[in-house]
Amino acid sequence: MDYLTNHEIILAARRAASGPVWDYICGGSESETTMRRNRLGLDSLAFRPRVLCDVSHIDTATSLLGLPSRLPVFLAPMASLQLMTPDAALAADGAAEDCGIVSVLSGHTPPGIEEVAANSPHGKIYQIYVRGGRAWLEELLGRVRAAGYRALAVTVDTAVYSNRERQMMAGWEPPTRRSNADGREFLAGLTWDDWDMIAEIWGGLMIIKGVDTAADARRAVAHGAACIYVSNHGGRQLDHNRATIAALPEVVDAVGDSAEVWIDGGFVRGTDIVKAIALGARAVGIGKLQAWALTAGGRQALVNCLQILDAEIRSCMGLLGVTALDQLGARHLARARPVAPAHEMSAFPHLPRGGRLT
Repeated sequence: MDYLTNHEIILAARRAASGPVWDYICGGSESETTMRRNRLGLDSLAFRPRVLCDVSHIDTATSLLGLPSRLPVFLAPMASLQLMTPDAALAADGAAEDCGIVSVLSGHTPPGIEEVAANSPHGKIYQIYVRGGRAWLEELLGRVRAAGYRALAVTVDTAVYSNRERQMMAGWEPPTRRSNADGREFLAGLTWDDWDMIAEIWGGLMIIKGVDTAADARRAVAHGAACIYVSNHGGRQLDHNRATIAALPEVVDAVGDSAEVWIDGGFVRGTDIVKAIALGARAVGIGKLQAWALTAGGRQALVNCLQILDAEIRSCMGLLGVTALDQLGARHLARARPVAPAHEMSAFPHLPRGGRLT
């Protein structure tokens, strides 16, 4: 089935997902304030378009750490994709290949390093949660290197597993929580010394995922990070955090030209992505939107979703009066009052009951 809007994909995902899986996809931690702020931050920015510009040819292409991408979008790493589609990471990887974008494989989703690497030829990145010491890292990263991954993303905002109350109230835990309890002490004890050890073992491009302050961004660059990935785990970790779009400008200013800046956190529309690029991000990761599409129909639904996102980005750029990503800047944005309450689906007002598909 071909979908015309992502509203339809979300509705199909809701029909396909069980209650606990739906809450896992859609929920955040504790009061879900961070998750809502991600949306509120995006909704608090309005556009300042220019007119009478020739926009007959629009180019959305970019590169991520040297990897070509047809859009300023990548598939953010997501654990437990097997809950959403039987093909799990293979479906996401295949959709990225079909759409000419970069995908980031979570270390906590099957089928695994080698199988996903062999699934398609496009550039891939591997993401880890550190769950062991030097010997564990050497074995794992040796496999990642041998499989040809372009870069390593180290997630650093999970020192403590958060209280995800939607799941707790349902008495349900995701597979990663049930099967990966061992080794959490390594996440709690992770320091910059460990980062340096990982960089030494890996010997390649490093992405630090989970930064949202200028101070940490500057320190990461000093420790050799090639990419600062602004993320608050989609509102799943620290509650009452800022929106990632609110943190983005200070990180961009701190990094300058020393590293690429990527971002995720509530991005579900082409207009959302354009706002982030205008504020200095190189690319935007999609998480919940990716999960909804995979749940709705696996690889093909995700391809369809990305095609819709592509059309939205192009429409936004054309109506702003720009034809290439490097023409976007803060001058295209203004502060504005949001027009509706923020929640995980408030960008989709045509869903039943205003999007409250719980």
